Amino acid sequence: MTILSHPDWLNLLSPPAHEIFEERDCYVTMRDGIRLACDIFRPKGSGRFPALVSVSAYGKQVQKMMEHTLPLSPQRGNGGQEAGDTAYWVTRGYVHIIVDVRGSGSSEGVYDYLGKEEQKDGCELIEWAASQPWCTGKVGLLGMSYFGVMQWLIAMHKPPHLTAIAPYEAFVDRYRHSFYHGGILNQGFFHQWWGHVSVPPMKPLCERYLTAKEIEERCKTLLASPEVADSPFLDVSLNYPEKNPILFDLLMQPFDSAYAQERSAARHLHEIDIPCFLAARWSGWGIHLPGVLAGWEGLSHNKNKKLFLMESPSMHGPLRPWRDHQDILMRWYDHWLKGNDTGMMDEAPVTYLVKGSNEWRTANDWPIPQTSWTKFYLHADGQISERAPGSDEPSRHFNNDPFLAPGHQTPGLTYSTVPLEREMTLVGPIGLHFYASIDHTDATWIVTVRDETPDGKSTVITKGWLRASHRKLDSDKSKPWKPFHPHDEAISVPPGEVTQYSIDIKEVGIRLAKGHRLSLDIRGQDTPAEDPVWYHLCNGTITRHTVHHSAAHASYLVLPVQS
Repeated sequence: MTILSHPDWLNLLSPPAHEIFEERDCYVTMRDGIRLACDIFRPKGSGRFPALVSVSAYGKQVQKMMEHTLPLSPQRGNGGQEAGDTAYWVTRGYVHIIVDVRGSGSSEGVYDYLGKEEQKDGCELIEWAASQPWCTGKVGLLGMSYFGVMQWLIAMHKPPHLTAIAPYEAFVDRYRHSFYHGGILNQGFFHQWWGHVSVPPMKPLCERYLTAKEIEERCKTLLASPEVADSPFLDVSLNYPEKNPILFDLLMQPFDSAYAQERSAARHLHEIDIPCFLAARWSGWGIHLPGVLAGWEGLSHNKNKKLFLMESPSMHGPLRPWRDHQDILMRWYDHWLKGNDTGMMDEAPVTYLVKGSNEWRTANDWPIPQTSWTKFYLHADGQISERAPGSDEPSRHFNNDPFLAPGHQTPGLTYSTVPLEREMTLVGPIGLHFYASIDHTDATWIVTVRDETPDGKSTVITKGWLRASHRKLDSDKSKPWKPFHPHDEAISVPPGEVTQYSIDIKEVGIRLAKGHRLSLDIRGQDTPAEDPVWYHLCNGTITRHTVHHSAAHASYLVLPVQS
């Protein structure tokens, strides 16, 4: 990373100078008497060291050190190894504490799934760690995904000894970034996610938020719906709630509810004033990338923050146990927890990798202030161009196929630029604003942006989603490049009526080479080959989708063009 003002920054980090002392299966008592199990790894011998706490429901024993790094694998079930490389940190003079949240692993109590009790526990763990004879009193948090989300949720409560955080791959809006993409249930992820947590069968938490009658009526409606009637998985989930209580909770609460908001830091980011290091991978459009960037914007008041956007360091994608860019995180924590001048705070607030050119760039804010937000229009001939549509351009249509057989092409429409005459760099969010009509009262829209090479190779860059009945916009929070939907009600679509939709397509950072095409797919359902995990509860009724392109109903993308 030659852009850094300290090209020798690796030599400024704490060196590996300590052996590791292990204390496994320790217990910390919470305010209500519940005991949380933890493993403590600290430098051997006397002395005080800053502590890093990692909390999740994945089981502390799963986070054990491994000799070999392995690809993330559903077959191995290693998706929960996200607390970090303990040996890396402890040998360099940090205490690493890995904790089972209440109701999980070896801890006592009832699982609260990122809720208020779990958040309070996190605050108490911070203060407990700071008071130990081996701690300097400075405490941070470590880990990605669940571990990273907990960093946000703990920090918003301001435990006194929490000195800095580094939420790596960590969303802030439970509804929009995880539960429901554009109002469409993220079914695939939560169908399999429950198998990763070390939590016994339990009652769904929605019973705290809804009456028994509300739950009964919602179940009855769903069981009669075409989507559920064709899904044995969902039928089982509805009839046996304790089998997958989280999925049941989501099915019961299709809007941005109190349940989701209690588990989201988005509305409390302005309360976080400690130093924050945010990081995400461009490939994480399905969950953490938009969350980290929303976190950055929510911390607009915070002067001690950094943003780092990149790709996984491996050609094989994410690896377990998680070790990505821990040298960058060490640089952050060495500065804030040890007082070592690593030069990090002398550099620009934002550092990002441009895919396609593998060029590292810096910026003063996000979105990049110099962005040229440019309209590219959709045309009846399937082209995308800066040319506005003519008054007589006809519409195009397709029918979704709820019964699509595996391996078959997903119905939809594709729009592409002509081969680019010169390279084009896109860094930022993308807004899609289009006019369409459907012949039913609701539908699901799934859009995909691709990089098409001259030899026909296609690479997915990013995606966006929207349930038609959730099309209402919040005008105060929406921008042309970043539509924002309140997701607080379903408004039926008048069949056959031309309606405008705005879709928040997730952020990109890529250079499209000369001769490549930028392509946009508009579909009514997921493409199975592309979405083995991120598939959704899409429209279960065959519906005619018609996209319009005339001057009166101009459909267009807002692209984040960079020089």
